[in-house]
Amino acid sequence: MKNNIITKIIIGGLLFNGLYGFAQKTNLEVDVTKTITKIQPTMFGLFFEDINFAADGGLYAEMVKNRSFEFDKPLMGWEQPNTKRSSLNMQSGTAVPIKVSGNKTNTNFCRVLINDDKGYTIINEGFRGMGVKKDAKYNLSLKAANHDGAIKKIIIQFIDKDKKVIGETSIVPASNEWKYYTAQFTATQTEAKAKLKITFEGTGTIDLDMISLFPEDTWMNRKNGLRKDIVQLLYDMKPGFLRFPGGCIVEGRTLADRYQWKKSVGNVEDRRTMMNRWNVEFSNKQTPDYFQSFGLGFYEYFQLSEDIGASPLPILSCGMACQYNTGELAPVEELDPYIQDALDLIEFANGAETTAWGKLRTDMGHPKPFNLKFIGVGNEQWGPDYIERYKVFEKAIKAKYPNITIVSGSGPSPDGEHFDFAMQELKKLDAELIDEHYYKSPQWFRENAARYDKYDRKGPKIFAGEYAAQSPAADKSSNRNNWECAFSEAAFMTGLERNAEVVNLCSYAPLMAHEDAWQWTPDMIWFNNLEAFGSANYYVQKLFSLNKGTDLLSITKDGQPLTGQNSLYASAVKDVNSKEIIVKLVNTAATAQEVTVDLKGSKLLSKGSIITLTSPNLQDENTFASPKKISPTESEYNLKGEKAQLNLPAYSVIVLKIKMK
Repeated sequence: MKNNIITKIIIGGLLFNGLYGFAQKTNLEVDVTKTITKIQPTMFGLFFEDINFAADGGLYAEMVKNRSFEFDKPLMGWEQPNTKRSSLNMQSGTAVPIKVSGNKTNTNFCRVLINDDKGYTIINEGFRGMGVKKDAKYNLSLKAANHDGAIKKIIIQFIDKDKKVIGETSIVPASNEWKYYTAQFTATQTEAKAKLKITFEGTGTIDLDMISLFPEDTWMNRKNGLRKDIVQLLYDMKPGFLRFPGGCIVEGRTLADRYQWKKSVGNVEDRRTMMNRWNVEFSNKQTPDYFQSFGLGFYEYFQLSEDIGASPLPILSCGMACQYNTGELAPVEELDPYIQDALDLIEFANGAETTAWGKLRTDMGHPKPFNLKFIGVGNEQWGPDYIERYKVFEKAIKAKYPNITIVSGSGPSPDGEHFDFAMQELKKLDAELIDEHYYKSPQWFRENAARYDKYDRKGPKIFAGEYAAQSPAADKSSNRNNWECAFSEAAFMTGLERNAEVVNLCSYAPLMAHEDAWQWTPDMIWFNNLEAFGSANYYVQKLFSLNKGTDLLSITKDGQPLTGQNSLYASAVKDVNSKEIIVKLVNTAATAQEVTVDLKGSKLLSKGSIITLTSPNLQDENTFASPKKISPTESEYNLKGEKAQLNLPAYSVIVLKIKMK
């Protein structure tokens, strides 16, 4: 009861200030002549993790789930609708997994026995269905070994939720030996929950493996590539970097199931499928069909980084499993394989064609190096064990690749014992770039816009590697991408930008989630089998990324930075390439505010533009039904003299852009 009374008093105070406290005008000054520091091109980027079906079933456009029968239950995802099981026979036929001795990656195939010629069928359910679009083309491939030519034809069909055929093709399996077959067919209607039906004509046995289906229309039209609409959302942000393959996914629940990059490159067929750690992480969101095919592997991550103009930032295991799970440690004297993985990854990314790993990259289709500049050691480990292992990695990497910047970690929280210890020890080691993570309430983000104002300008640089405002802090399963979270992050980001001397990179997390298969919320991009959209948080990130500028400028009120006074936040930059002054303003109050920005010391053109991102309700959010409910609007702005007069709507993020003469 006491807490409730305190809460009501606080809320009442906030309401009073929101309604009555902002009548005065706020005057800001921007010194256009003096550059405080250069803004790193990596300032605003992307964090990708294979959570929420972000890879298989999401960014990676493969439509067949368990295509090579390698899930723990080898027929998961496959139905046999016309098999009538009894103690004596399988009347129509049966499909059973067969183990392959000696094969360490693709250990199973499927043996199909057809007992009569009445059309035995197997059906793949896809990733919560398959999204197919009317008149779009789809490319099917599979491996088959047709024993004694028993099977005359394989008929492949899309069926809708009512089992109606909405696209069809066929393959004639012509060899007793394993052979690849391909076919293309066109969908006759749009369906979000289609399935793939495979029917056999003939009587006898046929073996199948690597049954794969991709839309023809992928990103950059790459065969068996990435989902075009999702990559477009990433590309449109012009991100400075792409961190991959994730956070906790790097560590593994045990060391054995950590992410090992070498198993994610080379021929797709030879990449070993394994359970995704998010399969069992949350008891309230079990996803037993969540596995990693590694069709989206490190080569594809590097290629995607290049496609979207982002600097690649891979994170590798440091020999510590997730400390929230087993916390298993590789002894320091047994770290050589982990360290070699890091050194070999740099060679894979940057090495000449004459090197072993550079040759593999070349053979995969990319002779030109990927220009890797960063590598991360561990995700969010903590304690003396991490510092001890970091030292070993740092020594080995710098000895061979002194120009590679190493990302270290400060643990899973922005404060507390683990954070304080890590920061203290990493500063002693002259760490180059320290990764900080924070998942906190919207209020925390507003209150911490000045977090980096007092950080040592000569100390380690900061990578705000994972952050997101949580709408109900105690229950992540019900977190929403609401507008309050988004504009509170914007307020915090003005503080990141104002401290570009210290903060060199930052990224929201997680990046994306499947509508029907998520484990963690909120997320920046949401998708289903047919569509993808950016949340309000996405548009905040995009606004900052597209308008990061090249030079940091001072913006102050009475000589002080604006970090929440009158519920206002601000940062300012100059872009020497576009010859613009760019001012970002965030109003977190419930009422509109008048602001004057005095742009001192440079001759400016009278015409500019103003971009507004706002919504009247704290709980508003973008949805599949209304994907751009909260999205930016841009209009012309006329500057009179050196002072910009602005009316900031309640709950708004504003970007003012003025051309310099």
